[in-house]
Amino acid sequence: MTTLDFDPTPPSADLTVDETGGVPAATGLGSIDTDGGRVQASEKAMINGRADVNQLLPMKYGWAWEKYLAGCNNHWMPTEVSMQADIALWKSPNGLTEDERLMLKRNLGFFATAESLVANNIVLAVYRQLTNPECRQYLLRQAFEEAVHTHTFQYICTSLGLDEGELFNMYREVDAISAKDSWALKYTQHLEDGSFSTGTFEDDQAFLRDLIAFYVVFEGMWFYTGFAQILSLGRRNKMVGIAEQYQYILRDESIHLNFGIDVINQIKVENPHLWTAEFQEEVRQMLTEACELEVVYGKETMPRGILGLNSDLTTQYMHFITNRRCVQLGLAPVFPETENPFPWMSESMDLKKEKNFFETRVIEYQSGGGLSWE
Repeated sequence: MTTLDFDPTPPSADLTVDETGGVPAATGLGSIDTDGGRVQASEKAMINGRADVNQLLPMKYGWAWEKYLAGCNNHWMPTEVSMQADIALWKSPNGLTEDERLMLKRNLGFFATAESLVANNIVLAVYRQLTNPECRQYLLRQAFEEAVHTHTFQYICTSLGLDEGELFNMYREVDAISAKDSWALKYTQHLEDGSFSTGTFEDDQAFLRDLIAFYVVFEGMWFYTGFAQILSLGRRNKMVGIAEQYQYILRDESIHLNFGIDVINQIKVENPHLWTAEFQEEVRQMLTEACELEVVYGKETMPRGILGLNSDLTTQYMHFITNRRCVQLGLAPVFPETENPFPWMSESMDLKKEKNFFETRVIEYQSGGGLSWE
């Protein structure tokens, strides 16, 4: 679980509302108020804030700034990773089994459009509704990272000479992928509604629901079967270039997930009336449904099991992950207590293993002044 430096002081209830009764999102592009006085940190709020969103300092949410700095230190680009060994293995008639090829293509097919869906959600919905510059600063960094991830799948696709139409249309043509993406889009209908704004109980709760769907489910649950599959290939010295890129993506996504959970929990602290018993049960049901969809995806990507992985193990893993997400949100687990069948995934997230600079990237792939040459 993440440690949050929450400010339990709720935002002022004396908010100016628009004609519909809602509080418009602060864009930061309105007229300059020269008579409003200086912004105080206590005036900042996660949603429905009236403090100037252009003023980063004084800072209130230090945890958001720390994640922005962590994201900057984790900078990487896919084209820095060699794909020569992967290309040779992919082109070799006996390099991979048919089951391994099926898993790899469907894995890439899900991620190829998933990263775009997440980026659209951040830019078109989340950024508009979070009314503090610290969180917006991190969202700008995250949006760039989602672009890097999308670039990664383009790089892999072209390097291996995969069928672009097949790969980038799997979210339309493979049932298990379509089901996940359709479920997620159900919780982002506000992307289509430019007039949506937080400010009422119903709208604030809808925004909180959307945050949970994308940060906790999409990035915090649905990516993890795919990570386990590709990193398992890499552990067996197969598709090592792709595995290295997935390892970097996993590191990025871990920060994305923790940021999202911090945001959700901070909104809960500032707006406890939103976190009703009924809403908590709704969220638990959301996580249960999401887990079931991921279990089906695991079966469709690995119908016969590969690499010491099978649908039973990925089901157990998803039960473990789902319970963990419940705990991070302050909810009761939805499944009986279970062990993590892939403990090596934690090692992959930590990225603490030394690497030879002339073979791959330096430790923790930091850039510029963040590197240590010892």
